[in-house]
Amino acid sequence: MIKRITWRAATVTAVRWETKTARTLVLDVPGWSGHLPGQHVDIRLTADDGYVAQRSYSIASAWSPSSPSVELTIQRLDDGEVSPYLTDVVEVGDKIEVRGAIGNWFVWRDTQTAPVLLIAGGSGVVPLMAMIRARGRQPFRLIYSVRTPEDAAYAEELRHRVRENPGLDVHFVYTRKAPEGAGAPKRIDVATINSHGWPPDFEPDCYVCGPTGFVETAADILVALGHAPTRVRTERFGGA
Repeated sequence: MIKRITWRAATVTAVRWETKTARTLVLDVPGWSGHLPGQHVDIRLTADDGYVAQRSYSIASAWSPSSPSVELTIQRLDDGEVSPYLTDVVEVGDKIEVRGAIGNWFVWRDTQTAPVLLIAGGSGVVPLMAMIRARGRQPFRLIYSVRTPEDAAYAEELRHRVRENPGLDVHFVYTRKAPEGAGAPKRIDVATINSHGWPPDFEPDCYVCGPTGFVETAADILVALGHAPTRVRTERFGGA
């Protein structure tokens, strides 16, 4: 029997800024039975006049019975209909309608034993961060493309995890302004993935998330390098 996903009134229990334009909401969702890394939720906002706006947001947190909260990291788009409200208006104690968890394709399970290659463009890092937070001893590599160092969400946490958790490697790519010693700004290309990803003969599970053009380019490069298309899973942004 298929379990029906229903709307629930979640309570915001904490908020924090990841960058100047990306904010994490920590939610207590009544009756939440857990989620897999890579899944998302729908959020529904209803105005006083009855107008309804609905968007999907990836879950940033790993789940366990001892850590049942749901964390969403929202990237503000100035012309967005929902994201500015979630980043600039919502406060601790507010209620938000949530439905989920949703999605069974773009997910990583801790029973998977293959090496993992994560490729993120901008806020596409959010579902990939859930995978990193859920990993045990599996070898992970993250290639993370952002405009500037200030745009990198979870940067300090990622560096801490690299230091403290053997088997995790993170490589930042800066497209507009790179820090000193990082070379000239560039976009993810064949050389980047060849140098900082896994060789195809390792048969890694690959996850790519970001804007449509970014995802298509990265996925095409992976296949051109010899990665099996069946091992390349992609997710693209929607509206905000």
